[in-house]
Order: sequence, then C-alpha cells, then structure tokens
Amino acid sequence: MHILGTIIRFVVSALVLMFVGFLVPGFGVMGFWSAILAAVIIALLGMAMEALFGRRISPYGRGIVGFISSAIVIYVAQLFVPGMRVSILGALLAALVIGIIDLFVPTSLRGDRHDRAR
Repeated sequence: MHILGTIIRFVVSALVLMFVGFLVPGFGVMGFWSAILAAVIIALLGMAMEALFGRRISPYGRGIVGFISSAIVIYVAQLFVPGMRVSILGALLAALVIGIIDLFVPTSLRGDRHDRAR
C-alpha cells in the first residue's frame, strides 16, 4: 500500500503543477507526463537540498528560507524536464501558489517522514 500512496501523491502533485501552470504567468508544464516527471524531479531536488543543508531549508521549515529554496528547486527543475518552462518570477509565484495549495491538499511525504522518526 505504501507504493500506491506514493504514486497517488505524485499524480496529485502533477495535477497541482498543471493547475499552477494555468494560473501563474511565467510557469508552464506541457502535458501530464511532463508534469509527472516534474513532480518526481522536484521531489528529488528537494530531498537533495534537505540532505545538503538540513531540515531548516525545506519548505516545511516554513519561512522565507523555505520559500526561496522551493522557488530555486522549481527553477532548477526546468533544466531536467522537457516541456517545463519557468521564469524567475514564475518560480517565485509558483512556490507561493504551491505552498498555499499544499495547506489544503498535501502533496508531500510529510506524514511518512514523521511516522518513520517515531
């Protein structure tokens, strides 16, 4: 069941990315499969940043540092995802909108990490 939950989270993340691409100027993902790949790449880049700089830099550390790190991850992800185009302003706006959406529709593996820590 764990793998199914992860797949569902990536599909939800892809749908969120497509919705954000519709809303935010300077941010675009072409097609569902590009959005799935973008969700995977963003998750991997976020995990790498967290491993390098610690939990404080993650978006879940809240605050300006987490927001800026999210925007950087989104901006860098376009280098690895064909069909994804992001401007600097688009990355900042996308990080803001994704953060707001994440309050209502969690797209991360936060619960899994907290459960493993116990």
